[in-house]
Amino acid sequence: MKIGIFDSGIGGLSVLHEAYHHLPDQEYIFYADTEHVPYGLKTPEQIKSYARDITQFLIEKGAEAIVVACNTATSVAIRDLRSSFSLPILGMEPAVKPAVEGTEDKRIMVIATPVTIREDKLRDLLHRVDEDHRVDLLAMPRFVEFAEKEEFEGPEVSEYIRQQFSSFNKSEYCAVVLGCTHFNYFKPSLKKYFNDNALLVDGNFGTIHHLADVLGLKMSETPDNEVKFDDNHKMLCQIKTDYYFSGKMVENEKDLEHLRRLHNRLEFVRSN
Repeated sequence: MKIGIFDSGIGGLSVLHEAYHHLPDQEYIFYADTEHVPYGLKTPEQIKSYARDITQFLIEKGAEAIVVACNTATSVAIRDLRSSFSLPILGMEPAVKPAVEGTEDKRIMVIATPVTIREDKLRDLLHRVDEDHRVDLLAMPRFVEFAEKEEFEGPEVSEYIRQQFSSFNKSEYCAVVLGCTHFNYFKPSLKKYFNDNALLVDGNFGTIHHLADVLGLKMSETPDNEVKFDDNHKMLCQIKTDYYFSGKMVENEKDLEHLRRLHNRLEFVRSN
């Protein structure tokens, strides 16, 4: 089965990477809308327009199901997409429910883009699952900028984390929910800031598990096998994927090398 996955940029690659581990027998089309990143600073109508155009593009390329691997686009456009197209379309939802159910006492922080935090979809989710009002929200838009530049660690990233959390007492938090797929690249930096005392929770596995259920696919029995690129950009596990940056197939050496580094970063994050 051919599955389309799209995001405003390279954040959705973390969802694709999760799919490689759990559904390695499928074919994939990955679309990063690099011309319009970041979505978190765009208007709802702009985001809906981008999402509709990308969905149509993926369908024309043979996608039989689509994952909107972008929390911002999901919060704004998922209803519009499902009413406009007939194939299965799955979105991303901040993993607040597992964070709430998997922890006791202490507070939970959801970090996301400004649009995700502002939209009613997240508020509705909190109303359903955060009965004890333990969840706080924090916009961290510069994480998207850092990720697009492959700047995942270092003094500037560490200082940004410190500044954003400066008005909160980090010792009060037992979990941090990553409400944007770009944020997965920063798990080591977040772990360092919280001294490994806060659980980092993302929605990637839940999304891929739901995708498998919807499509009737069997999850891999060996999900911990390494998924890395070699120096010739060939995937060691040979999963067929077509990559597009805003409608243009990725074929040049520079962009292929960029994707190789990102996949290997995600594999490093996964194993640490």
